[in-house]
Amino acid sequence: MDVRHLRYFVAVAEERHFGRAAQRLHMAQPPLSQQIRQLEADLGVSLLERTTRKVELTAAGAAYLMRARQILASLDDAGREARLVAAGSLGHLTVGCVGSATASLLPKLSRQLATELPGVEFAFRGEMLVPDQVEALRTGAVDVALLRPPVTDRSLTVELLRHDGLVIAAPSDHPLATRPAVDVLDLADADLIVHSAERESVMYGVVTRLLRDAGIQPRIQYQVTETSTLVTLVAGGLGVAVVPEPVSALALAGVAYRPLRPTTTIGLALAYRAGRSEPHLLRCLTVIRRLVTTHSRR
Repeated sequence: MDVRHLRYFVAVAEERHFGRAAQRLHMAQPPLSQQIRQLEADLGVSLLERTTRKVELTAAGAAYLMRARQILASLDDAGREARLVAAGSLGHLTVGCVGSATASLLPKLSRQLATELPGVEFAFRGEMLVPDQVEALRTGAVDVALLRPPVTDRSLTVELLRHDGLVIAAPSDHPLATRPAVDVLDLADADLIVHSAERESVMYGVVTRLLRDAGIQPRIQYQVTETSTLVTLVAGGLGVAVVPEPVSALALAGVAYRPLRPTTTIGLALAYRAGRSEPHLLRCLTVIRRLVTTHSRR
């Protein structure tokens, strides 16, 4: 027995006539009759009652028709699903973002992915520190990450997408908030709020290295893991922070953002496990590359 037998039987059962079924199947009637007899022989039961004027289903034939339709429908569904997967239109992906990308890119990115890949189920994890993203990529908890390099794990493919300038986030009533730009040396006496050193935040290393290269011993008052919490503490007047410019998308009342001089940048990269080539993943990467590039030009 093969799938053709099922399709032949369903056609005869629905048409109740071998001639009409043969026309529907675009084949001659004698081979069709032969195939149905072969099917009955294989099953060891009579599926049809034949007379010179009509064809009727036996009780066994009626039961077999129901299951044959289900099987053919499942096969058709499997074929459609396979074609959708091959086209990158079906699947599941989890995207993880660092804090600054969560604030500035994730709203547009989630909308764009839903528009361009409606058959792909997406989950998003925001406010992730880079070490957590790397571990999540390794274990498969996250499929794609927008993170801040450097990343040294050779099991990951890392693509630098752009560079973001660093800015100062200061309480609106802080003296630094009144300046058009803030020099690194102006941070010598400032209370600082930084990302977590214990959690090996990339931004912690960037900020402390920047200040020490300028001969400044950082006065760190608070360490946090989430960018949104960091900006909230700035709004509360507890200190100032050095953050990537996209964080300014968090336009929180009581916070002023000012350019940092001299101009200093930090990279934003796309990361995923090396060797992965699923079509829906590749389509997702294309959308992210285009969105980040377009966003950086504005």
